[in-house]
Amino acid sequence: MKSKRESNARFRLVLTLGLAVVLPALTLIFVNYQHVKSIQRDKKVEALIHRDFQYVLTIGAKKMASKAYGMTEEVRHAFPSVDDPDDVKRKKLDQIVQKNPWFTHVFLYDAKTGIVLEPQRDLMNEKEADESGKMYSAWFNLEGGYLCGQLRRKPKPIMWMAGESQRSNGLVYTTTAIFSFPEVAGDRVVLGGASFDPNYLKEKFFPQLFEELTSQSFTNDPEQVHEQGFLELMPKAAIEHPDQKLAMIVYPADVLKAELDRPLAISPGWGSGKPEVTYKLDDPFHGLALGIKFQGTTAEAISRRWVWQSFLILAVLSVLMIGGLVLTYRSVNKQVALARLKSDFVSNVSHELRTPLALIRLYAETLELGRITTQEKKNEYYSIIRKESERLSALINNILDFSRIEAGAKEYDFRETDIAELVRTTLDSYRYQIEQQGFALEEHIDPGIPAVKVDREAIARALVNLVNNALKYSDNEKFLGVRLYRDQSLLKLEVSDRGIGIDRNEQSRIFDKFYRTCDPLVHNTKGSGLGLSLVRHITRAHGGDVEVESTPGRGSKFTLSLPLPNPSTT
Repeated sequence: MKSKRESNARFRLVLTLGLAVVLPALTLIFVNYQHVKSIQRDKKVEALIHRDFQYVLTIGAKKMASKAYGMTEEVRHAFPSVDDPDDVKRKKLDQIVQKNPWFTHVFLYDAKTGIVLEPQRDLMNEKEADESGKMYSAWFNLEGGYLCGQLRRKPKPIMWMAGESQRSNGLVYTTTAIFSFPEVAGDRVVLGGASFDPNYLKEKFFPQLFEELTSQSFTNDPEQVHEQGFLELMPKAAIEHPDQKLAMIVYPADVLKAELDRPLAISPGWGSGKPEVTYKLDDPFHGLALGIKFQGTTAEAISRRWVWQSFLILAVLSVLMIGGLVLTYRSVNKQVALARLKSDFVSNVSHELRTPLALIRLYAETLELGRITTQEKKNEYYSIIRKESERLSALINNILDFSRIEAGAKEYDFRETDIAELVRTTLDSYRYQIEQQGFALEEHIDPGIPAVKVDREAIARALVNLVNNALKYSDNEKFLGVRLYRDQSLLKLEVSDRGIGIDRNEQSRIFDKFYRTCDPLVHNTKGSGLGLSLVRHITRAHGGDVEVESTPGRGSKFTLSLPLPNPSTT
């Protein structure tokens, strides 16, 4: 019946843990697992990274255009008036070129007076300047009026002529700003222009902007992160890695020519390979494309790492959950077992208390009624009443000692004691009970045992508990051996029997409170389960320890080891 109740209690415990903890936790883990799988399947991490790349490229393109327009606007405002003499125009244009070394040349075209072109002397010789002037004149003579009309309708009166051209050192990318002057009368065709130095674009303009755009780790900008919601999917540790710097490239946009083999400009750390995301530039750098990627890694690699980390976290959480459930189950199961042991303890103690009380009452009533006439018989009854009283006192003292130990209030009275005499006296008080149960007592106390400081009552109680166990759990061969001897610096007290013995797996647990072995004789014999626990506590309180040697079916030997005083310190 008891086993069935315990099984029902365990079933209810498992059911409660399953419904309250396991099922919700497993559901959460499964949902997260499916979410991560969908992210992996749909390549959502790569898509978000590419979206952020596109954002960076858009910002980069705007900065490039803004910078180029700003430099051109500054130059346009410094241009000479169309009504100035040619020598004044040349002087002012020359000053513009000197102050702005990133232009190969500037020019001013007037349909009435022709073109004035001033080159950067270090970058353009007279012949090249003359050829460029003739080219602009021919073009503007044909389409100057149309271009002026187009420019006047634009918010910024600037247009761009960009593309690759053949120079002595090979193909170079050039971009030239052509602008009008709103202050000039609408029927007059006047155009100005400034052409960027290809070497300046390649060596300074683009690299400086690359440095600005790639100087920080990806998604380090709080506003950008907030805008993009990137962290909603990816953990911060996965996207703010020191290796995840950006690398950028500018190259001719005509991919059919495989222009990546000769990029116009690249940022440090680009290495090799193609960009992950590209952006075709418009004016003022028409014909170019801007590319971006991570230094040393790819969006696909980051995605794989993030998915792997997510699966690892889920696995760790699963293991922790299972471990927590196992520990919780074991802890609760232990408490259930402890509650059962306490219940058995109350039942057994009640029985043990009733037995001596019943005998005391029986013999006392018999004496009181005067049914015993001989003095010898009366003395026997008196002896039985005394011994049962001592047995009752020992049981109550065990319970009281256990209660004090549990409360941390147990105190010992250490006094110089002749322990040999204490062992003899204790055995003498139990000799009648030993003989009545048919036990052969073999007592051996070595001579010359020195006096030691012990608590007499506690040591006597430890010995009585060991003797009682030997008497209770000896079935066929009734033998009790008690030996007191000196072993170097230790005083040893042995109590041995030839009873049922203790299995090796249980020998480490018999000193636990309330624990009783699985032998049928033990369960059929009433006991509190406190005796050996008290023995160990008493022995350790004296600075010693207790050991057991036992073989099932052949008996047990308990040895109390107490330290002897060092002669040099006495």
